[in-house]
Amino acid sequence: MKFYTNPLSRGQMARWALHEVGAQYEEVLLEYDGSMKSAEYLAINPMGKVPCIEHEGNIVTEAAAICLYLADAFPKAGLGPKNLAERAAMLRWSFFAAGPLEQAVINRALGFEVGDDAMKQRQAGYGTYDGCVEVLSQHFAAHDYVCGDRFTIADVYVGSHVDWGMTFGSLPERPSFLAYAERLRARSAYKEARSIDAKLGAQ
Repeated sequence: MKFYTNPLSRGQMARWALHEVGAQYEEVLLEYDGSMKSAEYLAINPMGKVPCIEHEGNIVTEAAAICLYLADAFPKAGLGPKNLAERAAMLRWSFFAAGPLEQAVINRALGFEVGDDAMKQRQAGYGTYDGCVEVLSQHFAAHDYVCGDRFTIADVYVGSHVDWGMTFGSLPERPSFLAYAERLRARSAYKEARSIDAKLGAQ
């Protein structure tokens, strides 16, 4: 397993996932506007972004895809779905975080607000920032984790959005988010992965 990353990137999500499934990996650190855009790396990921993993001839980019892939590649970790209902929840909320939620958060950070214009809400796809936040908040008010009462790989991805969102102020500190984040931060794999990236980021 090769893991291409930068400690100040979404690679933190992938590293946490790697530690959760117990994968052994070779770390390849890349620099923004430098090695990340090199011809060698662009041949692996033409987007010139991280994270990216290379495993048994498979190249997987995009943090959500990496998380879901790792659950399938390391089934003994028990972080994949146990039934169709769990698979549905994992896919639903992983794609919700990767699509509507991230779009709403980024657009808001860039100063673009959909507002009350119904046409803009349809064009944006996610509706409104407040609507996305409310939907996610309600889910974690009723469930401890993405799939209910059991931690899965989807919690690495969705949970990272919640954790980072509150840390950087892009998501509000709602009670359901705070309680969810506390459960995630208590995990040993979370602590291990964050510690590695914190040390690398400080260098």
